[in-house]
Amino acid sequence: MSEPFIVEIWGEPAGIVLRDGNAFRFHATARPFFELDGTQFTTPGHARLAAARLSPARVNAR
Repeated sequence: MSEPFIVEIWGEPAGIVLRDGNAFRFHATARPFFELDGTQFTTPGHARLAAARLSPARVNAR
């Protein structure tokens, strides 16, 4: 079993990423990240980037 990666966006938990074969599957823990729940990514970093794009704080950072 692989170690889980906790994904935080602006210090808030977004989800957990677990290895799933050759990919990493995102398991959302909060809104608005449920949209990504079950999505596979090639790296944990790609999962974090996708979650960051959904973060409401990102809108204010522009």
